[in-house]
Amino acid sequence: MEKRLPILEHNNERPAVIEPAKVISSIPEMPERAVILFYQDVIETLLNKGLLKKIVDRRSEVGLYPVYEIEYRGVKVAILNPGLGAPSAAGFYEELIALGVRKTIAGGSCGVLKREIPRGKIIVVESAIRDEGTSYHYLEPSREIAVDTEVLEKVEVSLEALSIPHIKGKTWTTDAFYRETKKIVKERIDEGCIAVEMEASALMAVSKFRNVLFGQLLSSGDDVSGEEWDRRFHPEADSHKERVFWAAIECCLNL
Repeated sequence: MEKRLPILEHNNERPAVIEPAKVISSIPEMPERAVILFYQDVIETLLNKGLLKKIVDRRSEVGLYPVYEIEYRGVKVAILNPGLGAPSAAGFYEELIALGVRKTIAGGSCGVLKREIPRGKIIVVESAIRDEGTSYHYLEPSREIAVDTEVLEKVEVSLEALSIPHIKGKTWTTDAFYRETKKIVKERIDEGCIAVEMEASALMAVSKFRNVLFGQLLSSGDDVSGEEWDRRFHPEADSHKERVFWAAIECCLNL
């Protein structure tokens, strides 16, 4: 009998051989809320302003991944840059959950699949195409995964209360940004995707598997929808990153 493709061999068995909660101890000072932030320069800015306190270091063979804490509106929120890509982001998200985090908003950049979306527009992720490998180790195979309705509503309420302009929509999570071919881009556009990034569907899968709350904000960057790649870079791009962080922490407080 021909075997299924490995990526489709989902197994619901628990616990796993290495279970995060068994090898990582929760710590009293870990906030229940966290912002997963894919912008190291924003973290450096917050550090330079004296707004962050390091709680704990997580590590991999490439180095340390510090978990920081910020107190905002009287509430403590953890902050972590987990590295780019679904495997790294999902793995460190697992460790945050093992440490005690239960409510998370992620913030980072994306490419756009609609030219009319301007650079720096905040996109609230509603759902994602699972074109990465990590999520299939957490949930049964499916084409898409969606953010929980309750979380989505609270994120939108938060942004609207602060008059933060935003749109919402479906993203395409891929492992291989150098293999975003014209054919696949067109298929994703036809499926309703307005953005492309590398972590959303995996982070959503981890949150559903561990039964914790998760939402994601994206800041629109380059345009991959045309005949040629348009980087759309301009000097004020850094301000978009900070705007995503402050929007993410506001949303996180409302979870």
